[in-house]
Amino acid sequence: MLGLAVVAAVGAVALAGIGFSGSYAALRDLGFTHGFGRFSYAFPVGVDAGIVALLAMDLHLIRKGTPWPMLRLLAHGFTAATIYFNAASAGPPLANPTGTAMHAVIPIMFVAVVEAGRRLVIRITRIEAGHQRDGVPLHRWILAPGPSFAMYRRMRLWGIDSYQQAIELERERTVYRVMLERDHGKNLKNAPAELLLPLVMERFGLSVDEALALPQEADERARLRAERAAEFEKNAAVRAEQRAAELEITRLQTAGRVEAAGYEVGAETATAKATATARTLAAGRKAEAVQRLDQSAEELAAAASEQEAAEARARAAETAQAAAETERSAAEARDRAAEAQARAIASEQAEATAEEELQNTRRRTAETAKLAAETEQEAAEAAERTAEAKRRTSAANRARAEDEEAEAAARQRTAEARERAAEAELRAVEAEDEAKLTPAARGARRVARMILAASGDVEAVTLQAIIDDLGVSLATASQRRADAADLLAAGYRPTVPAHL
Repeated sequence: MLGLAVVAAVGAVALAGIGFSGSYAALRDLGFTHGFGRFSYAFPVGVDAGIVALLAMDLHLIRKGTPWPMLRLLAHGFTAATIYFNAASAGPPLANPTGTAMHAVIPIMFVAVVEAGRRLVIRITRIEAGHQRDGVPLHRWILAPGPSFAMYRRMRLWGIDSYQQAIELERERTVYRVMLERDHGKNLKNAPAELLLPLVMERFGLSVDEALALPQEADERARLRAERAAEFEKNAAVRAEQRAAELEITRLQTAGRVEAAGYEVGAETATAKATATARTLAAGRKAEAVQRLDQSAEELAAAASEQEAAEARARAAETAQAAAETERSAAEARDRAAEAQARAIASEQAEATAEEELQNTRRRTAETAKLAAETEQEAAEAAERTAEAKRRTSAANRARAEDEEAEAAARQRTAEARERAAEAELRAVEAEDEAKLTPAARGARRVARMILAASGDVEAVTLQAIIDDLGVSLATASQRRADAADLLAAGYRPTVPAHL
């Protein structure tokens, strides 16, 4: 093959060189004849270089997958003009047919070589792009031109690239027609409309199985539309319930905040009452202690005054009787001395008792002050605990509200995702209906959407899942999954109508 390619390339270059050299001399002389002057030397180069440039650009665009037939037509037009100019250089073409044919041979061979190269480039480009397409063989055109044209038309209209596939579809439809005629006679008007679908849909390139499956697919699409409508209504009801739930949550949160505020105000009021009560009790106890201390002091002073008055009267009586009762005075004096000593001891005991009472009063006052301080401290701690409880209640309410909002948002996102998936599926099916795709293409796109739903993993979509979803055989399910993988590799996405 490499040797053949080298020989073909060398021969094409040699042929082009010979043709261009001969064409150059003929066109140059023709240019001088028609008054081109010095431009006659450049005119042949411009014509031949234009042909080469147009053919090269045509091959380049074909290789890039963007052919423009106008370039090929222009190149062939210039080639025809070159043939005419070469023939005209030998005289009128009709007057010298032999010379005209001799001038046309080499350009025609060059055009044939270029067309062969163009066909090779097109073939290689289609193979690399995975779009290899067969044509109807020449012998079939010769033997059956009418059916061959019908087959060619169906292949081009409905994207049937394989000639063997087209033959199998034709054979399948022919056998089906024979079976219908056997069951219902030559006049197929009596056959049910569903059984005539393969013959009616023949012009659209559908196989017998695909045409017979159309009623089931139509029923399935109707069922899917009904299910999507029901799902949409269900989602609408769910969204309405969510909105009602959010309103109820808001109402409960407001009521909870009001109740918490009531508890906070009650706690503050109770704390203030406890503090005032403790302070009142402490002040009362302190005043009572001071009052008892003052009363004890007055009692002690009164007792001391009465005792001194009694002693003065006793001393006066003793002085009046001192003269008469000297002896008795001495005894009484001793008695009085003893009594005075006893009174002094009693006075000391009374002072000790008063001092002890004073100390006890001071101790009770200190205890009362300490109790008041402890009460105030307990009231402060109670107020702090109440504030901490309020902070924890507020934090718990905020956390509960955030959790409820997060849960509601998650439910809403889930519902929206389901709604978007249903809408995407509906748009994909509607786009397929508008594109009038074949059932096989629809099934492949359905499987492609299942693969996309499974994060793009082809193996995650089992053949059994495809069989259950499409209602096809195991072999057909395997083929649909392979076609879906090819579609995804080619960039198919349900939201891009161009891929449909």
